[in-house]
Amino acid sequence: MSNEKYNGWRNYETWRVALEFFDGFEIEENEYKDAFQLADYMQSVVEDAIDQHGQNIATQYAHAFISAVNFYEIAEHVFNSN
Repeated sequence: MSNEKYNGWRNYETWRVALEFFDGFEIEENEYKDAFQLADYMQSVVEDAIDQHGQNIATQYAHAFISAVNFYEIAEHVFNSN
């Protein structure tokens, strides 16, 4: 795996999930106490979206893809944007 960033994000997977799932995502004031809590929520949103399609080879690949996502980085970005 490369240590190079992708469009300013840690890696392609993080950039892609941030773009596809959380672009324009806004939080209410005091909705999440910190970026760690928001990151956990974001990861569950993505995992739930994948699991809605059942368990098959495609969902296994999708879970492998999101295992490389840095949800904390996405959450920090959202916190700093609000």
